[in-house]
Amino acid sequence: MTSRLNPYLSFDGDARQAMEFYEQVFGGTLALNTFGAAGMPDGAYTDKIMHGMLETPSGFALMAADTPPGMEHGAGSNFSVSLSGDDAAELRGYWEKLSAGGTVDVPLEKQMWGDVFGMCRDRFGIPWMVNISEPAG
Repeated sequence: MTSRLNPYLSFDGDARQAMEFYEQVFGGTLALNTFGAAGMPDGAYTDKIMHGMLETPSGFALMAADTPPGMEHGAGSNFSVSLSGDDAAELRGYWEKLSAGGTVDVPLEKQMWGDVFGMCRDRFGIPWMVNISEPAG
């Protein structure tokens, strides 16, 4: 297996809904494993996500889980998920879906360094950065 770098998101009980949302945004194959399927008998966590992974047709990989019992959940204060490339139509489509129902911190527009860039928090509080560069050529 090739090494990969990807975000791993922690949720406070709504990992399933968030990962299904991201599947609608990016497409691809979503695999969700629950605490119950892994043998955790705690009724409150039986259907919560122990590990989820979305692999998309564009080659993106996104992993997530509900915060396990006994651990503290810290919502989105120490990371961002970055989407970048030169396919403006594709990236603008992601931006529209991710920012819908969320908060736009920096509008998606041309920046002083020449790229189109924006920052938003989706409806689950996850921070995203989208950077659209000029196509190489």
